[in-house]
Amino acid sequence: MQWETVIGLEIHAQLSTKSKIFSASATTFGAEPNTQASLIDLGMPGTLPVLNAEAVRMACRFGLAIDAEIAEKNVFARKNYFYPDLPKGYQTSQMDHPIVGRGFLDITLEDGTSKRIGITRAHLEEDAGKSLHEDFHGMTGIDLNRAGTPLLEIVSEPDIRSAKEAVAYVKAMHALVRYLEICDGNMAEGSLRCDCNVSVRPVGQAAYGTRAEIKNVNSFRFIEKAINHEVQRQIELIEDGGKVVQETRLYDPNKDQTRSMRSKEEANDYRYFPCPDLLPVVIEQSFLDENRATLPELPVQKRERFEAQFGLSAYDADVLASSRELANYFEAVNAVCSDAKLAANWVMGELSSLLNKDALEIDQSPVSAEQLGGMILRIKDNTISGKIAKMVFEAMANGEGSADQVIEARGLKQVTDSGAIESMLDEMLAANAEQVEQYRAADEAKRGKMFGFFVGQAMKVSKGKANPGQVNQLLKSKLEG
Repeated sequence: MQWETVIGLEIHAQLSTKSKIFSASATTFGAEPNTQASLIDLGMPGTLPVLNAEAVRMACRFGLAIDAEIAEKNVFARKNYFYPDLPKGYQTSQMDHPIVGRGFLDITLEDGTSKRIGITRAHLEEDAGKSLHEDFHGMTGIDLNRAGTPLLEIVSEPDIRSAKEAVAYVKAMHALVRYLEICDGNMAEGSLRCDCNVSVRPVGQAAYGTRAEIKNVNSFRFIEKAINHEVQRQIELIEDGGKVVQETRLYDPNKDQTRSMRSKEEANDYRYFPCPDLLPVVIEQSFLDENRATLPELPVQKRERFEAQFGLSAYDADVLASSRELANYFEAVNAVCSDAKLAANWVMGELSSLLNKDALEIDQSPVSAEQLGGMILRIKDNTISGKIAKMVFEAMANGEGSADQVIEARGLKQVTDSGAIESMLDEMLAANAEQVEQYRAADEAKRGKMFGFFVGQAMKVSKGKANPGQVNQLLKSKLEG
């Protein structure tokens, strides 16, 4: 039987506010346990929440960016459940009246095509605390620093049909919230987490299969692996005569498998009701207009501009626009060298390789955009060849200064004097007289293969500093003369 995968994702984006959603406690990551938890976060009797206006503003910015309906009136509710790191016994969230309604996000697939993923809703809620097991020898420690941290839960429609599409969607969402500066997107710190709702159905069947939810997956790679494993598990289960049960599962990256965590709760299990401590939030049109006016150029808009303005391929534009910081770096390089294609090649090639090798973010790059742009200028004016440029780039990365300083200090200036190049070629050909005779006696097909040998020897004699174009031209003339 042929199976179709159906996936819906719930992304929890931690909003980049300085304080929590209902208290003045700080949200700084990595503080000592329980040093950022106030009486409100602890759920002490008599305390009352006060809504953080910045969290509302960030949610509205997100809604505007996905072309969503933004509720004029939205209501907070209590989601009741017991868990050790939830001191109040309920989570303040939104149920029937979320702040952001239906919208969409366009994603780019591996083959370059675009697909629109519907977004059902996005609502504000508070995070729970964290249970710590590893340091307590059979006991559990509770850290409530995270309790009350503002989250925006973004719920997609079940429009995703493969693990790769799911990763493309999460990457696009990751880029969007970073562009909007509402979430730092640090998945390792839990700032962006994903719950994957996965089901399968026979191809052609309209009804959805029973879904399982994989909780709190926190990397693009694990999202793909977890979904692929869960799809395979469900198909094998059904084909063996079993039934998929609706449940919550965890993904274990060490074993590359999902395992059952608990049966899946329904909304009525949580006994939602409007929070009596919080008034409905009314969003005025003037507030939305102010936020709309301050929206940045978004990833899709930037990608389209890079293609139109700089003539970049769809692939290059997509890669460069995937990160606001990377896009800004590229534009700064291009502003210096005025060659978008060369700038894109170097940013996506040598620079990205350097950053990946040393696990650095673009804003930690040891080579500034101005330095890289200056080096590309030296390639364009034939001061250095592309091969020597890699040496210059490495030297700049090691802190040896600008391209001009490295070229001067290391004597790397390209030789473009025809007389000097001819002299080097004559010396090289005389040292390889036997190969010259073989070349001249060979047919056209063999000559093509042998020519590369002479080019290599010429560049070796010149220590890579001879202009490659001139070497090819003069060498061909000498060999066939």
